[in-house]
Amino acid sequence: MDGSEEMSACLFYHHFLKWISEPSVLNPVTLRIMKWFTPKGIRKAMMINWYLPFIGAGIKVTDANEQLTMFEVQMRLNRFNKNVMGVHFGGSLYAMCDPFYMWILMENLGKDFIVWDKAASIRFKKPGTGTVKALFEIPETTIEEIRAEVEVLGKKDYHFSTVITNEAGQVVAEVDKVVYVRRKKSMVHGSRSTVSG
Repeated sequence: MDGSEEMSACLFYHHFLKWISEPSVLNPVTLRIMKWFTPKGIRKAMMINWYLPFIGAGIKVTDANEQLTMFEVQMRLNRFNKNVMGVHFGGSLYAMCDPFYMWILMENLGKDFIVWDKAASIRFKKPGTGTVKALFEIPETTIEEIRAEVEVLGKKDYHFSTVITNEAGQVVAEVDKVVYVRRKKSMVHGSRSTVSG
């Protein structure tokens, strides 16, 4: 690699780190750089920022815990995600809430369970301007309760709710999700049997 190629690679890396962090991140030795040295779960959470629909809408995961039971997501208003009224496009507001409850359950229940989004609704409370954010969290105790229930029932729908807030903490929208969980296979007297869907 010659000098120009090395410089280009360094610039790309610098801009990438700046992009996945908050606006204040400029120092490469701050904790924002340290995201790449944190546990695997958090790094995995941040990689969703490369998901093309999120890039297009300006949606970004800004925080997550190691267990992947909590995500904080934000979206800044820009010329690509505003509607004709100059505020956040409703579809983008929903998109920032779309995968996270399902993802939390998929990661924590494991490969023996099938998890799908089944239904969703969004209620707009006021126009969204500036940077909006939402928090998604399912406590580990709740996840274990879901696991135990589905082990017995075979399948069940679960309801989750969150709010999207603006920079002043005001509610922009309320979002409800229904997530379907089914046990893939169960052990019955040492043999495998499929739980019907």
